Amino acid sequence: METLAAAAVEWLHLDASLTSHTIQSAIEKMVFVTLKRKGVVVGLSGGIDSSVVAALCVQALGSDRVFGLFMPERECSGESYRLGKLLADACGIATAIEDVTPILEGAGCYRRRDDAIRRLMPEYGENYRCKLVMADVASGARYSFPSLVVQSPAGQTEKLHLDAQAYRELVAASNFKQRARKMIEYYHADRLQYAVAGTPNRLEFDQGFFVKNGDGAADLKPIAHLYKSQVRQLAEYLGLPLEIRERPSTTDTFPLAQSQEEFYFQVSLRTFDLCLYGLNHGLHAHEVAHTTGLPVEQVEAVFQSIESKRAATRHLHQQPLLVEEVAEVHALANS
Repeated sequence: METLAAAAVEWLHLDASLTSHTIQSAIEKMVFVTLKRKGVVVGLSGGIDSSVVAALCVQALGSDRVFGLFMPERECSGESYRLGKLLADACGIATAIEDVTPILEGAGCYRRRDDAIRRLMPEYGENYRCKLVMADVASGARYSFPSLVVQSPAGQTEKLHLDAQAYRELVAASNFKQRARKMIEYYHADRLQYAVAGTPNRLEFDQGFFVKNGDGAADLKPIAHLYKSQVRQLAEYLGLPLEIRERPSTTDTFPLAQSQEEFYFQVSLRTFDLCLYGLNHGLHAHEVAHTTGLPVEQVEAVFQSIESKRAATRHLHQQPLLVEEVAEVHALANS
């Protein structure tokens, strides 16, 4: 096991000092020179990714040019605000709280989601809670469709099979949350003449784990090239609070607590890091299996999942399609 751990560390090791300074220099150039903005707005979730982005922006631009936003809604964990506030205080940045619940209620976010659930479970109502889950890829479930876990007010849980229509409606309704928050971020960016800093890491960016025109929208994405393990190394180097560094990755999207692994990645983020690294560097499944300790067939299943998600989410990365290229605009954007 020591050999496996050593190999894993070697694969994902980065020079945190050099990486930090490189990203800081890039942020400064992107904000001041390319985008011609005065600072950045960062949505703070209390998670390690948004915390690292905020800290890097403070190092690059100064604390007086970074504005943090807390955007809770009625189904959020209270930990998100507490830890986000801990980070903001540590960095010395100005913040604001914007409760997006009224926006979501007005858009029918909760109603549309609950209506879709009630077609499967008519009794679903007030004080019920839910989350979406997928089977662990490494368990052998190469082809998996999400299920809905529902918890009754009495605390009893039930897993419901979702058809494609119900799944699409649940996700479409939930996506209001990310899009409402991004609308608030750009309001503050516009009034301050700031840019919006996105917070996806490489796993999320590569695998399309974001909402188009929601959390996928940003003017710069400073850590989109870093694996999750590398983000953790930067967090340690930057001296972020231990509670934030050790917090499990959550979606904070559904009423029931939900990890990113069970909702989307279907394997531990550490394992996913290594599998994605191996696939990106042309390594064979048996080499990755040796490093992760997984059977070769399970690594192959993760490889297949990675490629499937890339194909299924390719449209999320695309710019709006044009009938003809507008050359002058294209040249200006790249000047």
